[in-house]
Amino acid sequence: MESSDARIFRGAAIPTSAAGLLAIVIAALLAGGKGAIGALIGTLVVLVFFGISIIAVSYSARVSPQLLMPVAMGTYLVKIFAMFGLIVLLRDASWMNGRAFGITVLACTVVWLFFEIRVFVKTKMLYVEPHSGTGGG
Repeated sequence: MESSDARIFRGAAIPTSAAGLLAIVIAALLAGGKGAIGALIGTLVVLVFFGISIIAVSYSARVSPQLLMPVAMGTYLVKIFAMFGLIVLLRDASWMNGRAFGITVLACTVVWLFFEIRVFVKTKMLYVEPHSGTGGG
């Protein structure tokens, strides 16, 4: 993983983890243990889904820049189907609070995206490789 990708990952994962912990506490206070479990699973889902995306895109950038868009779109599509599968799988789960799960996923997703964009905008990345020569001929 490139240093800029690792910086973006840390810059988004740390605030998202903090937001997830806050969601777990709030869910525990409002919905008890089942709420805390739902919020915990929601936090983990967001961290894993977005973490895998960053790792996949970072790896594809090293292999070939032309792979960036297909890999990014592919991970997005996989996340949509995986989230649909999780929702169907956990639809009737009586051991967790579905509302706490859903609200936590939404809140952590917003936090992750905000901080990922924030770190990306503040990161000074080169768009072209600098030449070691002095130009001319």
